[in-house]
Amino acid sequence: MSRIALVTGAAGGLGRAVTRQLADTGWQLALVSRNLERLQDPPAGALCIGADCSTPEGASKAISACCERFGRPPDALAHCAGSVLLAPLHRTSPEQYREVVRANLDSAFFTLGAFVKGCLDAKQPGAAVLVSSVVARIGVLNHEAIAAAKAGVDGLVRSAAATYAAKGLRVNAIAPGILRTPATERLFAGPGAEQGIAAQYPLGRYGAANDAAGAIVWLLSDGASWVTGQVLSVDGGFTAVRPMVRAAAAP
Repeated sequence: MSRIALVTGAAGGLGRAVTRQLADTGWQLALVSRNLERLQDPPAGALCIGADCSTPEGASKAISACCERFGRPPDALAHCAGSVLLAPLHRTSPEQYREVVRANLDSAFFTLGAFVKGCLDAKQPGAAVLVSSVVARIGVLNHEAIAAAKAGVDGLVRSAAATYAAKGLRVNAIAPGILRTPATERLFAGPGAEQGIAAQYPLGRYGAANDAAGAIVWLLSDGASWVTGQVLSVDGGFTAVRPMVRAAAAP
């Protein structure tokens, strides 16, 4: 019996990369987006679901649609929905803050909750991967709102993993550095921006969507069957090591 994966944020750069890699390894797919028109060229046989997973109703709709199509809940959840905001605290409006929390933390909370309930009702095991960020674990300027939301995701992962481990449910997350996707392309626009971003990472480059997608797909796989409650850094060494900085030569 083919395994079923639910991918949220499937129209985004990371969601598309996860979708491709899961399809290549034989998963049946249920793809979720708030705007179905953005789900371009889904794999053959994929179920496309229009739902806003930042609400409990939208998250439940996604699981219900999967059950109706495949006869059971998904075996795996790749929650790739989210947003990015770069702004200092004193220039972040209440509306911007609430949107960041809605898109990143609320969506993770409600989607994971609906997934867990589906698995428990069906008495089946499952694996979920959420998306955190390096900014939840190391201070990076102008990231206060997104850092707060993603730190909430980290806490959610650890607590849910503890609660549901005995039921055969694994819950993990990845914490990527900057991934070059349509959502972050504006960060690369200025003169020297690309080189400056790459220089922040000990491995000498910024991330691609496939870098993070590969980690997500592994965490959902049987190869990670003894891994739960973890937030895996996928960040080119950003949070763990520092590159050697060579002193400028004397004139």
